[in-house]
Amino acid sequence: ALSNLSVSKTVSLVRAFSIYFNLANVAEQVDRVKVLANQQHLGGSWISQAVSNISSALEKNEFSKADLQSWLNNFSIRPVFTAHPTEAARRSVLSKLNTISELLDAPESKVGNSRLAETIDLLWQTDELRLGQPEPLDEAVNSLYYLDELLEFTVPEILDEFAKELKRVGIEIPLTAKPLTFGTWIGGDRDGNPNVNAQTLEYAISRQAEMLFRHYLTEIHQLGRELSVSAFLLKFPKKMKELAEASPDKNEHRQDEPYRLALTGMYSRLAASLKALTNAEAARHAVVPQNPYKNAEEFLADLRTIEASLVSQGAKTLSDRRLRGLIRAVEVFGFHLATVDLRQSSDMHERVLTELLAVSAIETDYTNLTETEKRELLLSLLKDPRPLQVVGHLYSDFAVSELAIFTMAKKMRSLFGKDAIRHYIISHTETVSDLLEVFLLQKEAGLMHGVLGKKASTDLIVVPLFETIEDLRNAAPIMHDLYALPGILDIVKRSGKEQDIMLGYSDSNKDGGIVTSNWELYCAEIALVKVFEPLHAQHGIQLRLFHGRGGTVGRGGGPSYEAILAQPPGTVRGQIRLTEQGEVIGSKYSNPEIGRRNLETLVAATLEATLLKPTKPASKAFLDAAAQISQASMNAYRGVVYGMPGFAEYFFDATPIREISKLNIGSRPASRKPGQRIEDLRAIPWGFSWGQCRLTLPGWFG
Repeated sequence: ALSNLSVSKTVSLVRAFSIYFNLANVAEQVDRVKVLANQQHLGGSWISQAVSNISSALEKNEFSKADLQSWLNNFSIRPVFTAHPTEAARRSVLSKLNTISELLDAPESKVGNSRLAETIDLLWQTDELRLGQPEPLDEAVNSLYYLDELLEFTVPEILDEFAKELKRVGIEIPLTAKPLTFGTWIGGDRDGNPNVNAQTLEYAISRQAEMLFRHYLTEIHQLGRELSVSAFLLKFPKKMKELAEASPDKNEHRQDEPYRLALTGMYSRLAASLKALTNAEAARHAVVPQNPYKNAEEFLADLRTIEASLVSQGAKTLSDRRLRGLIRAVEVFGFHLATVDLRQSSDMHERVLTELLAVSAIETDYTNLTETEKRELLLSLLKDPRPLQVVGHLYSDFAVSELAIFTMAKKMRSLFGKDAIRHYIISHTETVSDLLEVFLLQKEAGLMHGVLGKKASTDLIVVPLFETIEDLRNAAPIMHDLYALPGILDIVKRSGKEQDIMLGYSDSNKDGGIVTSNWELYCAEIALVKVFEPLHAQHGIQLRLFHGRGGTVGRGGGPSYEAILAQPPGTVRGQIRLTEQGEVIGSKYSNPEIGRRNLETLVAATLEATLLKPTKPASKAFLDAAAQISQASMNAYRGVVYGMPGFAEYFFDATPIREISKLNIGSRPASRKPGQRIEDLRAIPWGFSWGQCRLTLPGWFG
């Protein structure tokens, strides 16, 4: 009987089942890849099917080729890897499971079976649990496990297919377009995580860049080995000759080989960039130290020079096969790899400004001002070119740490390019002043250029995050009031004409239940579109919704393709951002082929949601009925979770929430504040425990 097992045997039994299910999942993934490959062979990829649908719509004159080209000029999909503590597997375990996946997919042989047995043995002997809680620096390194494969193969292949399919209908993707890019919160998400600071931000970006440069260096080295074309046998364009002549390589055996000379020089410059930006050394030393590339655009220009030369020599096939993937990678990843989002709670910004304003004797009690008074004060300070900080004053450690993030963001952008950090997300956005405070903090750090009303611009897009039910209901009024303020529209126009707005699925679910959460998200999206339609028509402001979806259905999870197509009319418009959280990252991207299919569905769905308009405005009768159902659902849900006496105590006793909080699966605490208030509990540990609570709660819904 199980009850008679010793502790050690119980642990072994539990581990055996855990590994068994891991192996079963790997086998299922391998089989799924084969099924997907067969489906693609029979019916084409998601992208090819989407483009075929687009082509049919073009033939029916549902839109013009000019409309399609216009949308594609600004087409943008960005999955964002978050730092949420929901990935329990160690990287050591993940790498062994990946090896098993590769062995299962390889042709059967004795060597393969032997390796398979060895790897399973190693998996059994590897502890699945971390001995200590991971830090943000650990999470930054772990994220590279997934980005590496995307960088080398997946993204270049998808973008190449996308370009080829569109060419079938006579459409070219502009060189400046970036249809598919990646973001990450790892190293920049400070909301509820005191372990994230300016140093973790610098570390995360530097490690991403180091991996990226090593990939570029390897590719350049391989190209140099392959492109042994002699100038005695073929003619070279003028630009290619100039690139070769700029090389420091004086080896007499390569003087008639312009490609090799040029690539040696490029390798040397990349190695210098790696050293200058990350303080790391290239695996192979450059022939002669060179001046580093100023930015990714310089490197890309050199690659295009080689590409144009190969094409002029009739070697387009070679260029497409060997060089195109690297060019695509540089177009997408630049020198930064994934754009790091900054995030902090609105009350933390208020706390910093309260201290700054009190020390500078501008306002001694900023926190207790009315919303109108805060707006007036913040607008006046945005018009004032003088800084708030008093030279020589010793500010609190908290204020210094928060201000250092903005300073570090400015430094990272100057080193790695403007796409290294582009968005600043404000959790718990409840008022217009919450947004103005971040504009002012940008000004304080030199991330705002000029002053309000005098051709001002900002480096970072100020992104509100509307999370609770009340916040979602106030989203459109807040954005309307923000853009009605003098000078704000002008700042956004001069800063790129982009406005991202993030919508919280997990917290709205925790606040009002799953039915009300989905309904209020729908209503908020429709209302926001109405606010931004005239701003887009008159001023070109692009609204881009950022969906904070999780893995479980309760956190907005589900098939991405259907989720994008189900978005309300007018909310996609060729651009979408969505989070990839915790355990979902592993399930979607640990296997390269499944990662590719996942990204293909995002591209296809965004294309179809933009151009084929599969959704239509709902009827008034449906909207009225949905509103009534939502209200009834919310009343029942909140009556239990927030209204039932003793529920919080019951929840903590009846669910594994305490155990989940102690697991070494993330650097962020499970609760924003100490104690057992449901309001302070983070949405993710709540979501992991809520299902069990519903099953055990007596009299649930009668």
